[in-house]
Amino acid sequence: MSLLLGAAPPAAHTVFADRLPVLEAYAALLAGPGVERGLIGPRESPRLWERHLLNCAGLAELIAPGQVVLDLGSGAGLPGLVLAALRPDLTVVLVEPLLRRSTFLTEAVAALELSQVVVRRARAEELAGTLLVDVVTARAVAPLDKLLGWGLPLLRPGGRLLALKGERADAELADSGAAVTAGGGADARVVEVGDEALSTLARVVVVERTAAKPAKQVKPTSADEPSARPARSGKAGSSGRPGGAGTPRSSGQRGGSGSSGRSGTSGRSGSGTSGGSGRASGSRGSDRSADSDTSARHGSRGSGGSGTAAESDRPGRPGGPRGTGGSGRPAAARPTRSGGAAGSGGRESGGSGSGAPSTGRPVRRPQP
Repeated sequence: MSLLLGAAPPAAHTVFADRLPVLEAYAALLAGPGVERGLIGPRESPRLWERHLLNCAGLAELIAPGQVVLDLGSGAGLPGLVLAALRPDLTVVLVEPLLRRSTFLTEAVAALELSQVVVRRARAEELAGTLLVDVVTARAVAPLDKLLGWGLPLLRPGGRLLALKGERADAELADSGAAVTAGGGADARVVEVGDEALSTLARVVVVERTAAKPAKQVKPTSADEPSARPARSGKAGSSGRPGGAGTPRSSGQRGGSGSSGRSGTSGRSGSGTSGGSGRASGSRGSDRSADSDTSARHGSRGSGGSGTAAESDRPGRPGGPRGTGGSGRPAAARPTRSGGAAGSGGRESGGSGSGAPSTGRPVRRPQP
C-alpha cells in the first residue's frame, strides 16, 4: 500500500459498511499500480477516499437492484468498480479502449474477486447494436453531447444515462438539447445525490432513453425513382434512347424515320447506310440496280437508295463519301465517325453496310 494513502475515513465506514474491505483493497491498487501506470496522478493518492471513492458511491442510489450497468470509458474503474464493490447485486460491464487501462481493470477484477464484472476492451461505437443495458455511467470522459451520442445507443428503452458532471452539469445539459433528441432521449435533468457530510454529494445529469434512435431517411434507389428522362430524338440504340427505329436494324430493312441516319448499337451509323437511314437501303438499291435505265441515272450516287439520299463527301456526315463519282471511278474510302470506311458500307455496292458486294447486276455507264 502506498504510504501516501491514509486509512479509510469515518464516512467510508458509514457508506461502505461491510463492503469496506473490498474498497480498501481497491484503494491500495489505485495508489500503487494505478499511479505507477499513469492511471491516476500521484497527487490524487492522499485524497482518494473523499475525491474519488466516496464521490462515486452516491450514484448507487439512482440504480435499481439487479440492473446491468455499463461504465463508459472506465479508465481506472471510476465509478464502475466502486459500484460493483458496493453493490454485489449489480452486473457491471467496464468498457475501456486503451490496453494498459483495460489490463489494470482485468487485474483489479481478479484481485477483488468481483465475479459479476466483465471488462470489454472496446469503444462505445463498436458495441452499439451488440448489447443493451439498463444504466450507462460516465465520469470525466467527454463533454455531455458526445457522451449522449456514445451512451444512448447502448441503453434499452427506459434505460438511463448517468453522467457525473459537477458544477457544469446545468450548462452542459443546456447545450446538449439537440444531442438528447437525436439519440432518442427524453426527461433530461440534473439531480443531486449523496450527502455532503459523507463526501458523497454529487451533481448528475440523468437522461432517459424513451425510444429508439430516429431512423435516417433513405434516399429512394433507382428502382424506386421514375425512369430516366427521354432522350432527344435522332439517337437510338442499345442505350435505350429512342431514335429513328428504336432498335438497331439491318440494311435489309427500311429505317424508321428516313431522315435520322443515326441508328445502330451505339446510337450512330455503324457504316454509312445501315440502321435507321431509310434513304439508301441495300435491298432497294439492289432491286433498282437491275433496271439499266434507272441505274444509269442513279449510278453516279451509288446503286443504293432512291436517288434522293443526298450523301455528302465531307467527313463526319453520316452519309460518308460518294460511292462512285460521275466518271465511274470509286472515291477513296474515308473513315466515318464510327470508324468504318464509307466505301465498304453500301454506298458503292448498295449492300448491307457490312462490306458484302451487291447481288444485283452491274451498273451500266452511259456511252459517250
